[in-house]
Amino acid sequence: MLFTVIGAGSWGTALGMQLARNGTTYLWGRNSKHLEDMQSARSNEAYLPGIGFPDDLIIESDLETAIGAADAILVVSPSDAFSEILHKIKPYIQNRPLAWASKGFEPGSGRFLHEVAEGILGKDSVGHNRPIALVTGPSFAKDVAESKPTLVTVASSNQYFAEDVAHALHNENFRVYISDDIIGAELGGAVKNVLALATGICDGMGLGDNTRAAILTRGMAEMMRLGAAMDCKPETLMGLSGLGDLVLTSTGDLSRNRRMGLALGQGKTIEQAKKEIGQVVEGIGTADEVMRLAKKYKVDMPISEHVWKVVNGKMTPQDAVRELMSRGPRQEF
Repeated sequence: MLFTVIGAGSWGTALGMQLARNGTTYLWGRNSKHLEDMQSARSNEAYLPGIGFPDDLIIESDLETAIGAADAILVVSPSDAFSEILHKIKPYIQNRPLAWASKGFEPGSGRFLHEVAEGILGKDSVGHNRPIALVTGPSFAKDVAESKPTLVTVASSNQYFAEDVAHALHNENFRVYISDDIIGAELGGAVKNVLALATGICDGMGLGDNTRAAILTRGMAEMMRLGAAMDCKPETLMGLSGLGDLVLTSTGDLSRNRRMGLALGQGKTIEQAKKEIGQVVEGIGTADEVMRLAKKYKVDMPISEHVWKVVNGKMTPQDAVRELMSRGPRQEF
């Protein structure tokens, strides 16, 4: 199955490179000058400098041509741009199935991205449900671009399309697992960004290894409680798309969410940190939507709640830690 990747940032480019290692793949981005530079250099020097493209990665600046060349589409964008991208590709996608590798919720509504996709693209031209799938899991773009060993999950209610996506990505350095729990996979990929902010804040404050381990463990408990309330499979959240992604994003210094947390813990403002990082930090907006879900499902998520308070200027990191530590003893489970 031939894919066109929509989105030429670091993650879209890395996945395009991975697909191109297995066969012809098209890559489209909204910035035509950026595409020209990539075509000229045969690399994405803006986001993945010094890593050359596979021969079978085709840079295409015309959206209609890029989509028309493909059997299926893989959208890779920040979650706050997901809806805009789907509206942009809707006139050309026809009956093609859709995959995405974006993590988060639709800002404002709190909808999962599969709900956004179904709402915008709807059924195909003959009235069938369009096959959709999510690519998620512990994966930094740089490592994938450099073909370092990586494991991900493809989640979909359509087994056949999930297998198509898996086979398109899978090779000796990129192993793919399949899941039918798309809500659990989306939930894990979103909540972990908020918890990575928490871990980064504590590390930025120099609170030590004990604190980091506690945040990861109790943060995972929050994710599991919310998942249970939403009827997600516990094994999904204990797998690559939950625990695996949480560990990577909370401890790896390539993580934008961790770096944002580190900056906040060191006393910098969100705007200062955003300028230093230079890319979208999903956890900032996701914190709002996680708290919306926690309230809706009546789930106690104190770590996530205090991250929300910090990023919304309602509490300093120091006060958040002090308040969390002042909570009384209770049963662990």
